[in-house]
Amino acid sequence: MLNPVNHALDRESAEHYRVEPYVVAADVYSGDKGGRGGWTWYTGSAGWLYRAAVEAILGLRRENDRMFVEPALPSDWPGFSMKLKLDGAIYHIAVERGSKDQAPIEVDGEPGQARSFNLVTEGEVEVLVRV
Repeated sequence: MLNPVNHALDRESAEHYRVEPYVVAADVYSGDKGGRGGWTWYTGSAGWLYRAAVEAILGLRRENDRMFVEPALPSDWPGFSMKLKLDGAIYHIAVERGSKDQAPIEVDGEPGQARSFNLVTEGEVEVLVRV
């Protein structure tokens, strides 16, 4: 429901929404204007939506020199992968469903106990996270 494109899938819906379907609206009204979008270009809503997706769904969170990957996968997602460029390093992160007898994380093939890893300043790092 947060994706603005879903408010304009056909001409009638687009006319009702009345704002750009490619900009996250700060407001979606109720009452007699129910469903109409508002305050699109004057807001930080897109940034907050991006942050919510990256932190709350994908579970990516940086704390000092560590990266935590603690996703909340929707039940129908088998996992996901991403390429993250950060401070001169490239991280290839894959998240998949696993079992309790598997390590929750592997960094460059080495098993770890917590779903986090140390950040580096150069090179490429392979990260596998199991949930």
